[in-house]
Amino acid sequence: MGDAEGASTSARYLAAGGAGGDAWAAEARAEGRRGTQRIVQAGEVPAPELVAGRLGLEPGQPVIARRRIMYADDEPCELTDTYYPVSIARGTALAGTAKIRGGAVRLLAELGHVGTWVEEDVTARLPTPDEAATLTLAGSEPLLQLIRLTEDADGHPIQLDVMAMAPGRQQLRYRFRAGDRDAR
Repeated sequence: MGDAEGASTSARYLAAGGAGGDAWAAEARAEGRRGTQRIVQAGEVPAPELVAGRLGLEPGQPVIARRRIMYADDEPCELTDTYYPVSIARGTALAGTAKIRGGAVRLLAELGHVGTWVEEDVTARLPTPDEAATLTLAGSEPLLQLIRLTEDADGHPIQLDVMAMAPGRQQLRYRFRAGDRDAR
């Protein structure tokens, strides 16, 4: 990862236009795999409690959601739900099921919403029955959950990703410079 002061496997997903907009395919390719994704649902939904809290909304307020299944070598390995405030995404390609040319981060930047701050929480938990079935996990096999909040320079939330990952098929890596630095 070079001499970056802070880098992670997530970094490639945060750059507008990186990997031609398909960071997942590029990441899989770098690991000698074939990465594909399928958008299974998109549109306006009531914000679940977790989403509302992270986006600064009341539960049930509308948000734009995109649900995807990520595949590595045709095997489902991750469920990704991405949420956007309706003030940003309503009426845009973010609200549809078509693949976004150049990627969502590029589109957000074109709409005037550039991610500056990223906060990630990684936990392990048991899958729901639907998650276990989609990811072909045994009901007692845990999954990794990564929640990524992206904010603009003013600290306004612009995107929230909630990912459920089959732990044997995904890896997270973080590298940061240790020492005295300004922290948010």
